[in-house]
Amino acid sequence: MREQAGCEYTLAAESSFDIVSKLDRQEVDNALNQAAKEVAQRFDFKGTGTTIAWQGENGVEITSSSEERTNAALDVFKERLIRRKLSLKILDVPDEPKPSGKEYRLLISLKEGISTEDAKKISKLIRDEGPKGVKAQIQGDELRVSSKKKDNLQAVQTLVREKDFDLALQFVNYR
Repeated sequence: MREQAGCEYTLAAESSFDIVSKLDRQEVDNALNQAAKEVAQRFDFKGTGTTIAWQGENGVEITSSSEERTNAALDVFKERLIRRKLSLKILDVPDEPKPSGKEYRLLISLKEGISTEDAKKISKLIRDEGPKGVKAQIQGDELRVSSKKKDNLQAVQTLVREKDFDLALQFVNYR
């Protein structure tokens, strides 16, 4: 509170939160290990040479002797991700496995961070359809949303969840 010429007033503090798209690497790793173990043990994968493993920092590689087994291993991986409450929007899966010699390979990349283009789309949505007095700022691969009213921030979260962006979005740093 401040006092000025005998009157008291309070400054309205702004509340904010960040919209991010981050991976929980440990959970993805756990899902990958469980999928690899299931593929190694299941009868329908026996003798097909099917494997699923990390390919660098942000990629997963599935290999098998047939295109069908490669896609089936992908389904097993997706099941494991869902069981660990991870969005399938983190996966960037090519349309079909590529033949490589006598086997098929499927290189899947993991998406993390909000691109500038996507951040602009989300920011425009908040400006156009969100409550008045809500501001959205792009900060690198995040979006900071602020308002004087916490109810407006909750309305923005609902609005963003309802629109289907091709990203796994989380709301963090709520203050």
